[in-house]
Amino acid sequence: MSAPLLDLLAVGAAGFFGAFVGAVAGGGVTVVLLPVLVLQVGIHQAVPITTLALVAATTSRIVVYRREIVLPVVWWFSAGSVPLTVTGTYLFTVAPPDLLTRLLGGFLLVAVVWRRLRPRPPAPFHPAWFLPLGAAFGFLTGITAAVGTLLAPFFLGYGLRKRSYVGTVGFGLLLIQAAKLAVFGGTDFLLPPVLVKGAFLLPFMVAGTLVGRKLLDRLPERAFVLLLELVMVTAGLNFVLRGA
Repeated sequence: MSAPLLDLLAVGAAGFFGAFVGAVAGGGVTVVLLPVLVLQVGIHQAVPITTLALVAATTSRIVVYRREIVLPVVWWFSAGSVPLTVTGTYLFTVAPPDLLTRLLGGFLLVAVVWRRLRPRPPAPFHPAWFLPLGAAFGFLTGITAAVGTLLAPFFLGYGLRKRSYVGTVGFGLLLIQAAKLAVFGGTDFLLPPVLVKGAFLLPFMVAGTLVGRKLLDRLPERAFVLLLELVMVTAGLNFVLRGA
């Protein structure tokens, strides 16, 4: 089997598994897919491709869990995240690849520590708290493709569980990815190779979401968390030490 075909199969498998985990745990697409793409095409192509894949994954999550989405949380979160995502994504387009790769590695490692510490959100926890949270996350995900696991303590602290958690986080992330795509389109980052690989991933993302939906209520979250953390630590250390 040729190397290009093996590369495509690796990307498709990573996309399917990332979407599957995202449908079960509310996040994981970036963690699984982005390291594979960075190693193949570099971070300046990997992030736009992952963004296209996330649009497919989050859209399918919204369709699947549409009845459980908590819209006030989505609106407050997006009001803060979308403007800062535009700012962070523009900085991404002008920053050197080596710096971005090391920053991504650092944030993957920070995300693991964050999950372990699981800081408590402020009490009482009104949806308006998602405005500053969205602003901070929007900037970070714009410049580093920061992973959605950083959001987990706050969305869980608000009381979202399983279907409502996955659907609500998915809707918020979709609006972020749409803002990123608008910047990438205006800065010539959506080149033909990026669009082709993004289109190639589409069926894998939808299939992973549908399979994940069927298993959401049956599989233990802890197994996925441990696997994701292993991937994050391995990729994070590799990117910090090696750069682009």
